[in-house]
Amino acid sequence: MRLTAPLLALCLSVLPAMSSACGGSFSSFVDGLKAEARAKGHGAAVVDQFFAPVRQDPRVLKADRSQGVFQRPFLDFSQRLISADRVKRGQSNARKYDAVFNRIEQQYGVDRGVLLAFWAFETDYGGFQGDFNTANALVTLAHDCRRPELFRPQVFAALELFEQGDFDPRTTTGAWAGEIGMVQMLPRDIIENGVDGDGDGKVSLKTSATDALMSGGAMLQSLGWRAGEPWIQEVSVPQRFDWSQSGLTVVKPTSEWAALGVKPRNGPLQNQLPAALILPQGHKGPAFLAYPNFNVYFEWNQSFTYVLTAAYFATRLQGAPVYNAGNPDAGLSGAQTKELQRKLQARGHDVGKVDGILGAKTRAAVQTEQKRLGLPADAWPTPALLARL
Repeated sequence: MRLTAPLLALCLSVLPAMSSACGGSFSSFVDGLKAEARAKGHGAAVVDQFFAPVRQDPRVLKADRSQGVFQRPFLDFSQRLISADRVKRGQSNARKYDAVFNRIEQQYGVDRGVLLAFWAFETDYGGFQGDFNTANALVTLAHDCRRPELFRPQVFAALELFEQGDFDPRTTTGAWAGEIGMVQMLPRDIIENGVDGDGDGKVSLKTSATDALMSGGAMLQSLGWRAGEPWIQEVSVPQRFDWSQSGLTVVKPTSEWAALGVKPRNGPLQNQLPAALILPQGHKGPAFLAYPNFNVYFEWNQSFTYVLTAAYFATRLQGAPVYNAGNPDAGLSGAQTKELQRKLQARGHDVGKVDGILGAKTRAAVQTEQKRLGLPADAWPTPALLARL
């Protein structure tokens, strides 16, 4: 699911200057949406018909606030999501839709493993696409003041789909965050990147795997996917290494990583491509080089753990071996990570929201404190580091 979380002040600054931007009574907020829709040129009768069944859904807000799964470390998270059955079904679907994937690779330059991994994680290969009413979900999240800048435009995109006959506010369902179909795309993405892959005259992301996969490929290309290039590659790193060189902000050509002793576990390093060394659970755990295409994953989802797991699974589906898990130091619980984030804030670090999730800002702050304390600066927080702080 493609989610972002900017500061509320920034959110409000880019919204229309109207009292119903977010918050307040739900009915007044919907009235504001209807007025804005009419101002955008949508007919009054269509607007009334679209918004008539819309209701606030408290289940959506509960789901939005309950994403504790992203507090799990990479090894735990990836082992939960990547089962032998998912690998087997992914390989089976690769064969079943071989001709479709050939078209996608030729037209959009996106490897089949990438889309298979998203298809698997988002809806279990189309098996469960979500049962939340999409119109209710989008309007509920637009009304909520946490991320209105993301969801308010999607309400009007859903209205456009309704006018085209491709959306029913009463019956269209999907994920709690408003995504629809087998690879879970938001309404604006469907409008901009939806593809009628099977040639039946409709873009049917819920019922046509061909349409869903082609549309996913088109969207990834639009987000900047570089054809013919890898996304991640598992590597081994010498025991004696400057671990402060790890992290997504330190980018070097692969030749420089090779000169520092970084070696691929499968296949050659991609000659002279820029790459970053990522250590999801510190210098004693698995290690990967992240190439430019890896950054495109963050346009699909903002969770580092989800992104790395999806990227790794894509390589598995294309023949890469099971990663070397290593023997990483014990990490922190969600409660301990919140404590860590508060301590880092007290030292002047910007860690974003205190949420118990080891995100990019928290990792950067951890790495800075590890350097200060003379510890291996691998951005992996441990109980020992928490005690030192």
